[in-house]
Amino acid sequence: MAGADMGRLSSGTPEYLRAALEEQIDALAPELNAIVATLHAHPETAFAEHNSARLLVEALSRHGVDAQTGVYGVDTAFRAPWPGAGAGSGPTIGVLAEYDALPEVGHACGHNVIAAAGLGAFLGLVRLWRQHPDAVAGSVVLLGTPAEEGHTGKEVMARHGVFDDIDAAIMVHPYGYDLADQVWLGRRLLALTFTGVPAHASAQPFMGRNALDAAALAYQGIGLFRQQLPPGDRVHAIMTEGGQRPSIIPERAGLKLYARSKYPETLKDLSRRLEDIARGAAMMTGTSVEIIWDEHPASLPVRTNTALTDRWITAQRRRGRDPLPAGVVPETIAASTDFGNVSYRIPGIHPLLKIADSDVALHTREFAVASGSPAAERGALDAAYGLGLTALDYLCDAGLRKAVHEEFDDQGGAIDVPGFFD
Repeated sequence: MAGADMGRLSSGTPEYLRAALEEQIDALAPELNAIVATLHAHPETAFAEHNSARLLVEALSRHGVDAQTGVYGVDTAFRAPWPGAGAGSGPTIGVLAEYDALPEVGHACGHNVIAAAGLGAFLGLVRLWRQHPDAVAGSVVLLGTPAEEGHTGKEVMARHGVFDDIDAAIMVHPYGYDLADQVWLGRRLLALTFTGVPAHASAQPFMGRNALDAAALAYQGIGLFRQQLPPGDRVHAIMTEGGQRPSIIPERAGLKLYARSKYPETLKDLSRRLEDIARGAAMMTGTSVEIIWDEHPASLPVRTNTALTDRWITAQRRRGRDPLPAGVVPETIAASTDFGNVSYRIPGIHPLLKIADSDVALHTREFAVASGSPAAERGALDAAYGLGLTALDYLCDAGLRKAVHEEFDDQGGAIDVPGFFD
């Protein structure tokens, strides 16, 4: 390779490409603002995002990009690839776009901003390639990834092969802070059904075995167990069934739980402990218990790639933002995302971008208002550039790619996500 090319690759993206990408993305502002507003006004919940996906696919079509829809096992998913120079032999990076909303509170998690940011990053890169067709080797793929809220749409898509030909993946999430890296906990769903023996609660209670007692003991046991939980672990539960009449010893009772933890290994350990509590409650009450994990596939914690995160920070500083590093915002402010499952297959980042005041929490009506505000529109544009430049750096900079994948390997490399908890 010529010396000039080696210099270009080792020093990252040339400045003229950075500036050209920013110009192309800024030119998309009216269109991205419309995406933010339209999705916000017409929220659709998990696996029902038909109009939302159509809106994004139609936007791609207006820019001459064909998208495959209803792909990888999800009707409302889509895939839009764009090959640059040397596509097929060069690296491929995926930009992910979510667009599902929450029941009752709409886009209270800001996925309308995520969608606009991913679309803007991808279209900015497409426009850049058309302007400089031989400047960048490799490919970028925009993935419409539905059903994050309460489900794991990305895991469904992953099991159908969506990431098999993608080398790294990036996305962004709106928040009350600009954060380069924040803890996202792994999450599992647990359903417990206790079965006892019914009896007349007054005449012959001694003939029964009380399933509600078992469920209550399990619930109390979980509460007592919290004293021994590591700071990053979470368990929350509800009673789903507990009998029909006070005069009858309940034959069936049920609990549903979310179990969350900071690492896959600690989530596996937490799962074992919860099973022990359930079996102990059944043993104490003479009942039986059915233990069912993960009605929807589990979400793993997010494994952040710091080499890619550094490029995100650089890009955001060009936009006047200064993302906080890990540890500044308390780790106790932590939720879950199915992007974690992606990050244990290939290197990835999931930074957070400020569109609301820091005291406005996700999944609230206040955050839903913020997701339709001018701050959300500005955030989507800044995030589009952040994702676009991070992707461009990955494609242009061989040294960065080497660092990204060495770090991923040092963190343990890819794991068997579907089989991890077996």
